[in-house]
Amino acid sequence: MRNMSIDKEKLMEVLNHHRGKIIGMLTGLFFSVFVIWIGIIKTLFITLCIYLGFFIGKKIDDKEDLLILLDKILPPGKF
Repeated sequence: MRNMSIDKEKLMEVLNHHRGKIIGMLTGLFFSVFVIWIGIIKTLFITLCIYLGFFIGKKIDDKEDLLILLDKILPPGKF
């Protein structure tokens, strides 16, 4: 009988090579489950909130000034 153990090094190589595909598939899976579970509008709202949180967090991590960003987005004189 053959040894069916998985070589961890080879597995990590395959996972690293196909990382984008794996992340895309998992994202699609979660999105479809949420659409079935709570509906399309609520799922899109949650997705928008996640994106905004990521966007603001990235600006903070990159040490960018959020007031300058708000000044670009909002009407003049608000910030």
